[in-house]
Amino acid sequence: MNEPTIKEIREASHRIRPFIHCTPVLTCSAINRMCEAELFFKCENFQKVGAFKIRGATNAVFILKNQEAMKGVATHSSGNHAAALALAARLRGSKAYVVMPENAPQIKRAAVADYGAEIILCQATLKAREERLAEVIDHTGAIFIHPYNDYRVIAGQGTAALELCEEIPNLDIVMTPVGGGGLLSGTAITVSAISPKTHVIAAEPERADDAYRSFHAGRIIPSVNP
Repeated sequence: MNEPTIKEIREASHRIRPFIHCTPVLTCSAINRMCEAELFFKCENFQKVGAFKIRGATNAVFILKNQEAMKGVATHSSGNHAAALALAARLRGSKAYVVMPENAPQIKRAAVADYGAEIILCQATLKAREERLAEVIDHTGAIFIHPYNDYRVIAGQGTAALELCEEIPNLDIVMTPVGGGGLLSGTAITVSAISPKTHVIAAEPERADDAYRSFHAGRIIPSVNP
């Protein structure tokens, strides 16, 4: 997989700007006093589909050539990436095929369907997701947009950090959640390029620490419940 550059992240920012929210950066004096530090919150919870995922999905969909977009896009996801890709495809006028596990929350399935995607259910295992997705792609010819392991998605996710660093320069630390790693990767590339003295720290739940364990093991250790 190619690693996106800061130039590509800036291009992604320009590409997706008409379709996403430039989310606010908020502060809280009470929290600042508690932490004895000045904290800035990049509020991607106010983003379309309620998450940063729309950034990567929109960049991945709109970077496609017209003949590729006509084939549609496909992915597997149980949540926010599914909704994000469905919305991005609708904005592009493309068909979206989303493989979701049978135990995906009904509210997530409803959101994906409301955005116009075709939902294909499968058993709640990563193997089942991947096998069902391969069948869908083989049948439809749709372009696979991975939830995080895709340079187009990573470039899109990096635009959140780009907005943050442009609005609040010279930060000491940028802390970002890590699940699959798309947001973290995009953030690290962006921050290292435009604010090299800023440290990037990843955070994840103590009982869902597959990224931490993978980092220290030097190999990918899959999460127990993907």
